[in-house]
Amino acid sequence: MPLKIICEDITKINCDAIVNAANSTLLGGGGVDGAIHKAAGKNLLAECRTLGGCKTGEAKITKGYKLPAKYIIHTVGPRYKDGKHEEESYLRACYRNSLELAKQNKCKSVAFPLISSGIYMYPKDEALKVAVDEISTFLFKEEMLVYIVIYDKSNYKIDEKLFNDISAYIDKNYVESILLEKCLNFNYDIDFEEDEQIVSAVESEYKKRSLDDALKQLDESFSQMLLRKIDEKGMTDAECYKNANIDRKLFSKIRSNRFYKPSKTTAIAFAIALELPLAETNEMLMKAGFALSHSNKFDIVIEYFIINENYNIFEINQALFALDLPLLGV
Repeated sequence: MPLKIICEDITKINCDAIVNAANSTLLGGGGVDGAIHKAAGKNLLAECRTLGGCKTGEAKITKGYKLPAKYIIHTVGPRYKDGKHEEESYLRACYRNSLELAKQNKCKSVAFPLISSGIYMYPKDEALKVAVDEISTFLFKEEMLVYIVIYDKSNYKIDEKLFNDISAYIDKNYVESILLEKCLNFNYDIDFEEDEQIVSAVESEYKKRSLDDALKQLDESFSQMLLRKIDEKGMTDAECYKNANIDRKLFSKIRSNRFYKPSKTTAIAFAIALELPLAETNEMLMKAGFALSHSNKFDIVIEYFIINENYNIFEINQALFALDLPLLGV
């Protein structure tokens, strides 16, 4: 099952377990910890008193009491000093031990806050990277729906250089798209001899619109192309749908129905999972009735990652979430 990044109050999420970023006493505190104790009610504190605290990096489980969640998994994240005191190792252990507890208790869904990124001062972009790394590693082996819950979107941060590079790529290609659109509609007086890039873009756009190209797409359905590509890449079905951040049940529907029409985000997710270059990605999208366009910021972000040969769907989704764009595969 997939990893989802959502903006929500973790105490209101209806899932099998939520994770509490607790302190070592497990007796409540500020931030997420205090909010969970308050929402769960006094019986949670009574049970926590029987657990004898919790060490940094470890995890313990209690009932959810008044929460929508059946369980609360309490884990103690590291206080960030300078990154040289095993902070990352402890933080990774928080996610691993919490997920293992969820698995042991047969949880099918679990929601995490961004552990240690509040009053424990772990840098948010680094905390997010650790969370995604550990959760995605777990999901490649297990079937579970996992949420990373962001309470305040304004505090959400990804790698600054990546964000700036994507923003610059969007700005550049958005401008080119506007020029191209005006040119194609004959509403823009432009000297073609002085702008070979625009000429090339126009010719490329007309080729994409070719009737012959469109007719060629009718001989193979999206499902058939997907299964063919999986075989050509030497992948298993599970490797493909997990790399695509797709639920196994959805993949089964696609496999069993030759004429299944996926959403655009699902089609792109599979192209990313298969690490298809841009031309093949567009071919796969056309099978489903879609195309990438420079008049769409979402499409430009996808193109940026493909051109840079970054097919990590979880990193792509982090960027999409930061830009308030739809996520892939979920």
